[in-house]
Amino acid sequence: MFDAIVEWVFRLMRMGKAWLAMLGRFIAAPFRATYALFKRSGWIIRAVIGVALLPLVFGYGHFLWHTLWIRDYNLDYADNLRITDLTGAADEQVAVEGGQGSTKTCGRSNIVTVTADLIDFNVNRNKWISSHPLFKAGIFWALSWDQTWFFDNKAAFQRGVHQAASRTAIELADSLGRARGTSRIDKDLQVAKGNIQFDQFTWYFNVFDKQPFGPTTRTPSYYRNARKSLQRYNERLANCSATYDARADNLLQFLDRIAKDIGSASAAIKDRSEQYNSGWFDTRADDIFWFSKGQLYAYYGILRAARADFADVVKSRALDDIWDHMDEQLRSAIELDPLVVSNGTEDGLIMPTHLTTIGFYILRVRANMVEIRSILDR
Repeated sequence: MFDAIVEWVFRLMRMGKAWLAMLGRFIAAPFRATYALFKRSGWIIRAVIGVALLPLVFGYGHFLWHTLWIRDYNLDYADNLRITDLTGAADEQVAVEGGQGSTKTCGRSNIVTVTADLIDFNVNRNKWISSHPLFKAGIFWALSWDQTWFFDNKAAFQRGVHQAASRTAIELADSLGRARGTSRIDKDLQVAKGNIQFDQFTWYFNVFDKQPFGPTTRTPSYYRNARKSLQRYNERLANCSATYDARADNLLQFLDRIAKDIGSASAAIKDRSEQYNSGWFDTRADDIFWFSKGQLYAYYGILRAARADFADVVKSRALDDIWDHMDEQLRSAIELDPLVVSNGTEDGLIMPTHLTTIGFYILRVRANMVEIRSILDR
């Protein structure tokens, strides 16, 4: 039995080695052909080839530099924003003495602060990868980076963060930033909602793409405008010239939307885990894993902010213990950091199943949300 397992492992390794060698030859073929042409050509042709390749070399250098790791990644980013040190619940008015007499200020929304910071994290402190022309080009327009193990994890993570930020911006515009849903949508929240839903893959020029050919406005510019709108709303909120409705039913609806959002990610994990069991050789499992991790990374901060914004509701409904459990599950999920994402069978002996592991935490978080929702609904 042991010999059979060892033989199976070695056979799998040989298959992987052969596949990687074939992929390497495919990638190297145009470079080898260009080098052969360079060697047998005169100095004029060599100069032309060098000038033509220079932008490609610098372009790929820039692309690799920005896709190899996530800058400013910090599990404690919500603590660094000092969400508990802000004025308080956003609908609370506080009298402040100063100048000619007494003035009133209001607290900023912690949810808005965290959402704006997540957008800044995605498009300012990091390059937005999904609209980068060399990411969209893939391997010479023949194979998408999403279908490989290489250079796509950061893009998937950013999309997950963006999904959570987008969902939150929509809820801010449609419910949290309005008085019982009967008032007009706040102008800044409406602009933020529109900009943050812009297509994720648009660059200045979009060759061989479904997006507008160009010249056009890049995706990150729309997301930066959404961030500016959220910040303007928070400033107006601080000056009591905007509305933020931190009621129990709004918290219930917000948690319900988040539960459905991460439930969709859980369904994608379930489908991939059931239909493919290629272990480390599943080239799409990493995209689903990193998208889910990005989504949970964003909601980890957003839900901590929601707890501060709805502090009175959390306290009056005795939700602290359940919320602590939800935070712990989210933290455990985003601490997962495999070098290579494996999608093995759930009862497999050799290869782990990272997809099922993060899916387990998603279900635990969702169960906590459902429990909080049931308490709020009583």
